[in-house]
Amino acid sequence: MQARHGIQLLDAIADVAPEAWDALLPAKTPPCLQHAYLQALEASGCVRPETGWTPRHATLWAEGELLAAMPLYLKTHSWGEYVFDWAWAEAYHRHGLDYYPKWLSAIPFTPIPGPRLLGRSAAARQALLAGVVELARHSGLSSLHLLFPTGDDLRVIEDENLPLRDGVQFHWRNADPHEPAHRSYPDFDAFLASLNHDKRKKIRQERRRAAAHGLNLRWEDGHSATQDDWAFLYRCYATTYALHRSTPYLNHAFFAQLATAMPSRVRVLIAERGDLPVAAAFFLCDDHVLFGRYWGATEHLPFLHFELCYYQAIDYCIRQGLQRFEGGAQGEHKLARGLQPVRTHSAHWIGDTRFRTAVDDYLARERGQMDFYLDELAEHAPFRTQATAELKPSAPR
Repeated sequence: MQARHGIQLLDAIADVAPEAWDALLPAKTPPCLQHAYLQALEASGCVRPETGWTPRHATLWAEGELLAAMPLYLKTHSWGEYVFDWAWAEAYHRHGLDYYPKWLSAIPFTPIPGPRLLGRSAAARQALLAGVVELARHSGLSSLHLLFPTGDDLRVIEDENLPLRDGVQFHWRNADPHEPAHRSYPDFDAFLASLNHDKRKKIRQERRRAAAHGLNLRWEDGHSATQDDWAFLYRCYATTYALHRSTPYLNHAFFAQLATAMPSRVRVLIAERGDLPVAAAFFLCDDHVLFGRYWGATEHLPFLHFELCYYQAIDYCIRQGLQRFEGGAQGEHKLARGLQPVRTHSAHWIGDTRFRTAVDDYLARERGQMDFYLDELAEHAPFRTQATAELKPSAPR
């Protein structure tokens, strides 16, 4: 068989060897970029054409050697992306044009910032993105979107002249703003001491209310969690979606496969009354960061959500020496619980010149509004002093 060369689109992540894909990942890459995570999404059937996600992963080869790669999909809707382009789709529809399918580089159902252009060199990443943009241009499809890129990706995107869109998430940093060199917190009480009186009082009240339920809490990873634990987690996850009158994106097979394939990168926190589990929260984890993902409960227990999803997560990071807790998409209520606003990005190529001009104008106005919003959030920082979030400046335009 002839060795692969140039840019190739793959119909499944299984078409590239796990070790070849993972060798492209830079240090401190979130676990959701690993081959095993993407494989679990596809093998479980969560990502497939019938769910609106058709894998078309972009790869760059030289004589059979993988030089660069990017998770890439054809999307027939905008669900599960966490960057909202419904208004753009509606504008296309009003003009009798098809917005879907579109090209999307993202981690399905996972708004975790990280690299999207994986490569052995900056030149390889640049060549891959240029090739994918050219592919999109000749495909006749409406658009190409890269969601939550970070770091070197932003410089490559700038060189390709793709307009950036800004968003905001809330992350907790294991760095006391009152200590020299922002030393890590020694314990949860030290974290509380860094907050202003009102926030400190509110958290203590919420934790007392959660503790009054008399539940036992236990952390498990993929090695220690049982099949019953994963079945219960999925039940909680599905219940949360049902309460919001929505259909869950993921299935039980995904969680089970992830626990087997990446046991050291998953965490489940289970709350029990005696031997009866009543709530659970799911996280991804690497050597530096805890990533909050899903939660659910089988009964209404006030303040348990805050306890499992935020306070226990922060306490876990402190005890394990992790640098950061990422609380997921959106949620201004996280600010009052010690998480700080962080600027996120997405990049968008629009094929139709008329719509491209309109979107560029919209993004410019939206960036100004986002700058104002982030300044306003910084003014409401929960800490005792003027210490505020380290808002990442907008990438060069």
